[in-house]
Amino acid sequence: ISISLKFYKQLQEHGADELLKREYGSLLTETEKGYNVSVLINLEDIPSDWEQIAKRIGLLKRNCFASVFEKYFDFQEQGEETQKRAVINYRNDETLYVEAKPDRVTVVFSTIFRDEDDVIIGKVFMQELREGRRASHTAPQVLFSHREPPLELANSDARVGDNIGYVTFGT
Repeated sequence: ISISLKFYKQLQEHGADELLKREYGSLLTETEKGYNVSVLINLEDIPSDWEQIAKRIGLLKRNCFASVFEKYFDFQEQGEETQKRAVINYRNDETLYVEAKPDRVTVVFSTIFRDEDDVIIGKVFMQELREGRRASHTAPQVLFSHREPPLELANSDARVGDNIGYVTFGT
């Protein structure tokens, strides 16, 4: 099983290869041409814990991303304020930003709204998240900004426009 992510090199800068070695160990194999990561299961000798292995393989894309979050939560735990935020261009024109401060980690997703209905759905979704946060004191702060990037992205190349939205999670 192989996965190709156009932004994998950006994830490698944040320890993706090391995390995958930790999570998949001997299941990792020589990467198939045109892909970033490959895992191999010997179907002639299926392990007794095959269900657990199947579940782990199902988390391959998630685990590629996990390295970024682990790195920045480690920075926060150590009380480090990172000078450089992680910037992952996970889709065409859409970007993930992660930044650590001694008291929090901030994650910002940019998204492109393809039409006016998307903007309305996005605003309703964010209202539901805010309501959920009120009900749970352990939920992270969630903010939504439309057209303009949030303050966390001041002095960055974050896009501005009528069809741009930003979802910010602060922990």
